[in-house]
Amino acid sequence: MAATTHTVTNQAPPLVGYDVFASDRALVEAVERHLDPALLDSARDDLSLLGRSAGSAQAQEWGVLANENPPRLRTHDRYGNRVDEVDFHPSWHRLLGKAVGAGLTAAWSRPGGHVRRAAGFLVWTQTEGGHGCPVSMTHAAVPALRADPALAAEWEPRLTSTIYDRGLRPASQKAGALFGMGMTEKQGGSDVRANTTRAAALSEEGTYELKGHKWFCSAPMSDGFLVLAQAEQGLTCFLVPRVLEDGTRNPFAIQRLKDKLGNRSNASSEVEFDGTWARRVGDEGRGVRTIIEMVAATRLDCVIGSAALMRQAVAQAVHHATYREAFGGKLIDKPLMRNVLADLALESEAATTLALRLAAAYDDGSEQEQAFLRLAVPAAKYWVTKRCTPMVGEALECLGGNGYVEESGMPRLLREAPLNSIWEGSGNVQALDVLRALQREPLALNAFLQEVGRARGADHRLDGAIKGLLTELADLEGIEARARRLVERMALVLQGSLLVRYAPPEVADAFCASRLGGDWGAAFGTLPHSLDLASVVERAAPRPAE
Repeated sequence: MAATTHTVTNQAPPLVGYDVFASDRALVEAVERHLDPALLDSARDDLSLLGRSAGSAQAQEWGVLANENPPRLRTHDRYGNRVDEVDFHPSWHRLLGKAVGAGLTAAWSRPGGHVRRAAGFLVWTQTEGGHGCPVSMTHAAVPALRADPALAAEWEPRLTSTIYDRGLRPASQKAGALFGMGMTEKQGGSDVRANTTRAAALSEEGTYELKGHKWFCSAPMSDGFLVLAQAEQGLTCFLVPRVLEDGTRNPFAIQRLKDKLGNRSNASSEVEFDGTWARRVGDEGRGVRTIIEMVAATRLDCVIGSAALMRQAVAQAVHHATYREAFGGKLIDKPLMRNVLADLALESEAATTLALRLAAAYDDGSEQEQAFLRLAVPAAKYWVTKRCTPMVGEALECLGGNGYVEESGMPRLLREAPLNSIWEGSGNVQALDVLRALQREPLALNAFLQEVGRARGADHRLDGAIKGLLTELADLEGIEARARRLVERMALVLQGSLLVRYAPPEVADAFCASRLGGDWGAAFGTLPHSLDLASVVERAAPRPAE
């Protein structure tokens, strides 16, 4: 008689074989809302193709392998020559190649590019977060390089290429290029004006020699880097190529790779410049103003990346609860579990809706939308990335002990979750940036208030929250100490206004009741029981690919 002690029952099957894009109703609706109708059919086709790939067992295996086999630094070759190269697992290259091939660095070169690219980034990042770093840096370098038209003309076609051309060679010999960034130093961190890396002008106009150390340098195997250094007239932005045009290696000594909490597939490094050749980008002394365009774009990617982690966490939690039985029925049918899942789904949809609205503002490009972004991006970056960690942690708990086991994939999501809140300026930096915009750019506040005002009269709780925000904005006493509270309210009011306008009534009602109306506890799963929570959960459920 066959032994039955190891018969597997009551376990959820793997969440594979589904379209990550088409299963995300909030994302699909946002793309349909913000894209020109003439672009929709091709965008849906492209995003569904990417979504089916992201939901495949193969892509998920690439994500696992890229993290189980993290990058390794080789400072020297077998003969003792300094090479400063980082070796990655083949899965890393497959993930990165797919991202580049899908146009995730090409937003600047096509109509509706930012909405399409944001949706694709949100979809593909759900396979694995680490390779999103060079994708994001490459995408974000374009507006900074445009401070120098000659540099932009030379580099932009390489950065927006859909060809992943790996290996260190002169950029002019490559079909596509990637970019990294080096701003922070050990003595200053976010205070980049404390940087000590020096730039000495060379005889050729616009060229310099750098000497110094960068505490964090992203994606060290990239073809070029935007770097801040002190020139004669102050902090200045520079382009540092990894390989010079004659084929020699630019002095770029990788001292070590950071041993990080998460994001382990990606190489974050410390580097030394010693006689490193660089080209100035923008004017001397205007380095922050030049590179801030890159920073703003990467901050939006932090919002999109967190929205991706949230969405994948919700999809896994709802999928598990759909199959798992406990206490006489399916978990998803239990009122308390349904409350938790609905609360998580609200957080995810609010993040996705906000992220795509910001991407649409980039596509619009008008003065009004640019002013709106000046406040909305740091506010969204502050709040969405802050919400990611507790939200993913709660989703992990929905799987119980299974969620705490590496094979579930949930621990990797949880380790990744705090990252976007730290990179490109931590929470305090974002809050202070909002204060600076409020004080120096009145058009930004006007644009923000016009945006949230479009939903006035649709929900009394939103109206009350807008009124309270105006009161908060009018009181400047102790404003710095209150900055986090203020920015949180701004982000919630903005999310609420978007959901009231665009989400199904049950979603908007639940968000306004909890996040704006105060009918909510301190943990997820504390929504008012009288809401239509089943519809909220059903909307968030992943579905097999057709």
